[in-house]
Amino acid sequence: MNPQESLSSRSSSPRLISLDALRGFDMCWILGFGGVVQAVLRKWLPESGFAQFVASQLEHVPWEGFHFYDLIFPLFVFLSGVSLAIALPRRVERDGVGAAMRHLMARGVILFLLGVYFSGGLKDGWEKIRWLGVLQRIGIASALAGLLSLRLSTRALVATTFGILVGYAALLKWVPVPGVAVPGFAEGENLTNYLDSIWLPGRKYNGTHDPEGLLSSLPAVASALFGVIAGRWVMLRRSEDGMLRGLLIAGVLLVAAGWLWHPFFPIIKKIWSPSFVLVAAGWSAVFFAAFHWLTDIKGWTAWTPPFLWVGANPIILYVLGGMGVFRTIGERLTIKSDSAGGWLGVVVAFASMLALARWLHRRGIFVRV
Repeated sequence: MNPQESLSSRSSSPRLISLDALRGFDMCWILGFGGVVQAVLRKWLPESGFAQFVASQLEHVPWEGFHFYDLIFPLFVFLSGVSLAIALPRRVERDGVGAAMRHLMARGVILFLLGVYFSGGLKDGWEKIRWLGVLQRIGIASALAGLLSLRLSTRALVATTFGILVGYAALLKWVPVPGVAVPGFAEGENLTNYLDSIWLPGRKYNGTHDPEGLLSSLPAVASALFGVIAGRWVMLRRSEDGMLRGLLIAGVLLVAAGWLWHPFFPIIKKIWSPSFVLVAAGWSAVFFAAFHWLTDIKGWTAWTPPFLWVGANPIILYVLGGMGVFRTIGERLTIKSDSAGGWLGVVVAFASMLALARWLHRRGIFVRV
């Protein structure tokens, strides 16, 4: 099927409540809900083994492995791809392919510049600019995934996605790294970290390399493409049972494939390893299927408003959160978060974020990028 015909056939698709709700659910963890859970558990269940397990899942793994919190960022990238699968056909039908391409590139540049500003900008001089970070990665990955989706059929997108992952794995496995006897995956001794150390200018998050570095931006595009593929699958208008079954089966297979690959290509978020991409995309598909079944199919939406408020303005809330606005409110209204009663400050900070999200949503203020 011609990709443009495929796009046009889905251009009238309705907005998915599940997409907005899952995006908001994801952003809530980024914007402090994990801190709320940890603070409350430390306050009320300090010796509980369950509390310790939950707390461990709300921290990133140091290097190899996978915790729940390691899913949060790639889930957002995946959902960006789902959004592209829904929004791009409408834009193409309204404005044409050329305009859609220009929009994707402009959006990518805006997110990149926002990310540079969010990471400190020029305040410490050109040498201290952090050129790559979370927002920059979202901008790069979604722009490239969108451009590919404008030109490729779904089958070609699947081939491209797995081609990116296999190619990235080959680079890590076979390209020599100066000073390292055998190419591998240890921190500071892999090709991804090495290229950051010699080619990525400015400040790096981990000193000589960055978890959102140069080469690891390539598999992040694959994460967004998995979202595009999932979005196209949902928009095909097949039976709901068949659609959900497909999402769940694909999700389980991707998770299994990632863990089966793990002994040979470890699951490492900080270099966005191929096995990490598979596990994260698999869990993202499972979460998307669950939210879609609950909201779009069963119509159980009474629990979704807080997530919809946050999901409607993710970028502005993320920027304000990164600037410490909500943390400052929590500390001013209660006790500072590093003191004995700081758990209340964390809760109030998160509540203030929700209050702002609700205020923006009720007034129809949506900061789009």
